[in-house]
Amino acid sequence: MSDPKPPEATKASLCVLCRRGPATPAFHPFCSRRCADLDLARWLGDGYRIPGRADDPDEDAEYAASGERTG
Repeated sequence: MSDPKPPEATKASLCVLCRRGPATPAFHPFCSRRCADLDLARWLGDGYRIPGRADDPDEDAEYAASGERTG
């Protein structure tokens, strides 16, 4: 008698975007070019953001006054 696959293995093989179909080697970790393109569009359109602290206008003014420049 064989044991069924653990839930972690099943989840890992699903498309990370739509969760409908299995991920394919050609588009891993996505199931299709469509899902891969949708993910790329989210990245390019600011759909994914890393949370950070709110901008502080006083801190920006102090930085500008100090004359520090980057780049």
